[in-house]
Amino acid sequence: MIMRDLLMHLSSAVGGLMIIMTLFRDHFPPHLRDLLEKYTSKLVRLLYPYIQITFPEYTGERLKKSDVYTAIQNYLTEKATTGAKKLKADTLKDSQSLILSMDDNEEVTDEFQGAKLWWSSNKIIPKSMSMSFYPASEERRLYRLVFHKHHRDLITGTYIKHVMNEGKAIALKNRQRKLFTNNPSNNWYGYKLTKWSHVVFEHPATFDTLAMEPKKKQEIMSDLKKFSEGKEYYKKIGKAWKRGYLLYGPPGTGKSTMIAAMANFMNYDVYDLELTAVKDNSELRKLLIDTSSKSIIVIEDIDCSLDLTGQRKKAKKKKDDDEDDEGKGDPAKKMKEEEETKASKVTLSGLLNFIDGIWSACGGERIIIFTTNFIDKLDPALIRRGRMDKHIEMSYCCFEAFKVLANNYLDVESHTLFGTIEAMLKETNMTPADVAENLMPKSSTETPETCLRSLIKALEEAKEETAKKKAEEEEEEAKKKAEEEEKAKESEAKDAVNSIKEAKENGVVANGKLEEEKVNVKENGVAN
Repeated sequence: MIMRDLLMHLSSAVGGLMIIMTLFRDHFPPHLRDLLEKYTSKLVRLLYPYIQITFPEYTGERLKKSDVYTAIQNYLTEKATTGAKKLKADTLKDSQSLILSMDDNEEVTDEFQGAKLWWSSNKIIPKSMSMSFYPASEERRLYRLVFHKHHRDLITGTYIKHVMNEGKAIALKNRQRKLFTNNPSNNWYGYKLTKWSHVVFEHPATFDTLAMEPKKKQEIMSDLKKFSEGKEYYKKIGKAWKRGYLLYGPPGTGKSTMIAAMANFMNYDVYDLELTAVKDNSELRKLLIDTSSKSIIVIEDIDCSLDLTGQRKKAKKKKDDDEDDEGKGDPAKKMKEEEETKASKVTLSGLLNFIDGIWSACGGERIIIFTTNFIDKLDPALIRRGRMDKHIEMSYCCFEAFKVLANNYLDVESHTLFGTIEAMLKETNMTPADVAENLMPKSSTETPETCLRSLIKALEEAKEETAKKKAEEEEEEAKKKAEEEEKAKESEAKDAVNSIKEAKENGVVANGKLEEEKVNVKENGVAN
């Protein structure tokens, strides 16, 4: 009875209020109505102590999705899962996990430096619907932040920046990392055409599985960690926030695996730059600008990518000059060289500017890695400190690296055959790739011991092959030395004959002495 009476009084009050509002709107003069609304709003602001800020999902003329809205959505994910009663499951672009966010008209609280705040998720549905390519006439979503006016400076100056940074960090942590490769420039422009193509980066390599001395691995990991935390330090010393690594060593020593381990350790994307597909230095700069922060830019086998060393360019120029002077240059060879020149005009200077020039400061937190099998072939200007800051030698397999591989492939941490293998690795050079191939079981019947014995056999064969090759090289060297000595003797004899001829022509030498020298020449086995 009491509830029914209460509802009746409430409905009567609402009905009366609606009648008053209708009369006010229809019969009150517009200028007086606007004036009354103005002072009513001022009165409400004086009595209502809370401030609200709205963050719409779409902004701008073309209604592009707001980065601020996405950052807030990421930031509120954890609070929504613990505080909201209605949740919405969704996947964000480039995210590798499911995102739980507040459903419409839900609210969660947050605290920051003693200030209490309220976040709510709202949806606005337009009164009239129309067809459009853009979501201008569709339902609009927004986040609303409410806080007390005493905390205005704290919220607008510090809290919102904190929310943005945390939201971006969460997005980077949850994002799906990618492996990029550059497209030819004729595929850069047009619908859905880009400078880089990508696939999901799923390489499983880590520093734990990397075959390398533990001390050396720890040194590299510490260097990477220091770099990732060095934003303010690099700003203080006036350097672009980037670092260069040169990986060098024989084929099969794990250079590509090292790159994958570094990417997984740093949680970075990887850009595999193919220099032969780049036409000139201008295209190289455009590709650099189009890379993201928190990424690794890789140029593998740089000594084979392009003719970039000063020594080789000088040799080529000298050869071309000689051919032009003689007029006997091979036309087919010249046409081939012209085609190669048209294919890529990236110069050493352009690559140096790419690594260390003004354009290299675009963006931040980038790592540049070069790999090579022959470090001596690279121009010193390309790999000096400041460009390639850290040089990492990827050497043949040592005993410490072998133990990592044995644990990875055989789940064996110690074995009676380890001593034999350790002694043989000190005497024989074998790459980690070859060691891993011998340790990998080829059938279900193979045991760890059979795999270890297979490795021992391979090491013995490699040792024999090395000894045989060394003997052949020594034999070849001795043969070459003997030939050089023979040529030297023949040259001396020819010089003697020539001197005799000159003396005879000039009439300087007496007949008796000349005959004596002829006899000596004949005895040495050389005749006129």
